[in-house]
Amino acid sequence: MALLEIDKLQTHFRTPDGINRAVDGVSFSIEAGQTLAVVGESGCGKSVTAMSILRLIPEPPGKMAGAIRFQGRNLLECSDAEMRQIRGNEISMIFQEPMTSLNPVLTVGRQIGETLRLHQNMSKAQATERAVEMLQLVGIPEPRRRVAEYPHQLSGGMRQRVMIAIALACSPKLLIADEPTTALDVTIQAQILDLMRDLKARVGAAIMLITHDLGVVAEVADQVVVMYAGRKVEEAPVGELFANPRHPYTQGLLGAVPKLGSSLSGHTERLSEIPGLVPSLKKRIDGCVFAGRCPKATDLCRQVAPGLELKAAGHIAACHYAPKDAVAA
Repeated sequence: MALLEIDKLQTHFRTPDGINRAVDGVSFSIEAGQTLAVVGESGCGKSVTAMSILRLIPEPPGKMAGAIRFQGRNLLECSDAEMRQIRGNEISMIFQEPMTSLNPVLTVGRQIGETLRLHQNMSKAQATERAVEMLQLVGIPEPRRRVAEYPHQLSGGMRQRVMIAIALACSPKLLIADEPTTALDVTIQAQILDLMRDLKARVGAAIMLITHDLGVVAEVADQVVVMYAGRKVEEAPVGELFANPRHPYTQGLLGAVPKLGSSLSGHTERLSEIPGLVPSLKKRIDGCVFAGRCPKATDLCRQVAPGLELKAAGHIAACHYAPKDAVAA
């Protein structure tokens, strides 16, 4: 049994202009100790999927359907009190912006200790000592001094490390990282990725990494889910996806990534772009969600939505014309 199983998850929002289908029938699973990356452009439903797992979607205007099974238990059927015991304890999340996620009027040690006192029943002194250990674990120098400091006294990279320390304080089984390196410079990004890899090896937590940076995906992920307009359009092991992308949207994403050394070879190629705009999620789309931007689209694509189909061993894609290996036939 997988650690986390998401089955036909729907997260819709009621708006004055109609129903916004932010996540529309997404399914995937995460095994214990696995790193799964969820990729796609802004607005495709990645962060809403993560917030849905932790039941952080306000209802109304939001409404969730389907199933989110964590260790066999459907989180959509849990009470609010049960979810409070799961959040931060068994499932933790690193949010996008550490400066807005951390409380500016509480010390770093207080914010790490709050999680420990709530879930682990530690005393204030025990929580402080554990906070020092966690800051040391995530590579912050002089941790005993830093626990008494406030977020504004730390650099961006240090604040992100504090967020990771808070998320890992209770040794969760699943860590959800929502764009953990977005606001950081390249050097600090590399350090944070190394840290996450190291902590995964030490703690043994599964990681759900949400990002639009395919370089990060290639660096740390085992499995990749590609989302577009609220739906899953492709899933494969990371090496297979980069070597043989089957869906035209995935091909477009990979074609837009600069190639290392291309400017030095003298054969510079123009980066490909995906024409058009993402369709409105407030309108029901009968055919393929990518048909309006796809160079291979036909009337069949515009009228009939393709189902997710096995195209190669461990590789599925939702495209009528994606190539299919003989082994998957």
